[in-house]
Amino acid sequence: MRSEKLNRLISDIKKYRNYTIYAAKSELKSEVANSHLSWMWWILDPMLFMIVYSFVAVIVFQKGEPYLPVFIFIGYNSWNFFSACLRQSVKLVAANKPIVSKVYIPKFILIFVKICSNGFKMMIAFSLVVIMMIGYRVPVDWKVLLMIPLFIVLLVVTFAFSSILLHYGVYVEDLANVVTVVLKLLFYLTGIFYSISNRVPYPYSSLLLKCNPMALLVDSMRRVLIYQTMPDWGAVFVWFVIGVILSVVGVRNIYRHENSYVKVM
Repeated sequence: MRSEKLNRLISDIKKYRNYTIYAAKSELKSEVANSHLSWMWWILDPMLFMIVYSFVAVIVFQKGEPYLPVFIFIGYNSWNFFSACLRQSVKLVAANKPIVSKVYIPKFILIFVKICSNGFKMMIAFSLVVIMMIGYRVPVDWKVLLMIPLFIVLLVVTFAFSSILLHYGVYVEDLANVVTVVLKLLFYLTGIFYSISNRVPYPYSSLLLKCNPMALLVDSMRRVLIYQTMPDWGAVFVWFVIGVILSVVGVRNIYRHENSYVKVM
């Protein structure tokens, strides 16, 4: 039975991959269709927030980190991808009601569309990180290649939570408000404009980094890009496994109940 579901999952991913790419491209085009600056907003948005948070960290709290603009940009850009996917997933079925009510499409494919569109914007913005690292003369070594497995874990964890939220978002009307509040709280517990390791006393810093996947991934990305040190691979692997397990649970729930989603909406 498990092999049948796995085969169905793989088959659906292959079958709808062209739709995923097309829908993601259409979403990106419609997002900037009426904007004079077009895709430049995907860079300007995190850059403006970076300036604000740099001001808060240095001027207001009088605390900073080495290569602070790069430090903040890495954190905010990664967080923006994660939070956008989760917020959009809650109402994803309802937002696509004209499509899902007329033709069958595995509902988790809608999450892939959001991950592709938000991921593309994240990659565009991360290109600025490269420019900033050159401008600030950040030392670089082979550890920058470790961003690849870290991005993979980020994608898995994002899909995992998104699949759970997509399912329960159909039935729980107030879930979107709860997710918004929780994400606001997690934003400040992720260390976007401060270092959890340096600013939060032990053992609370260790607890935050191990229990908050985004805090761990943001810290790990900064380690390999800015500080040329190794992440806590044990904790990263644990969250990868948790992400895989939650993804399996989420996809199983979606397959089991997706025929009733349209009736509930």
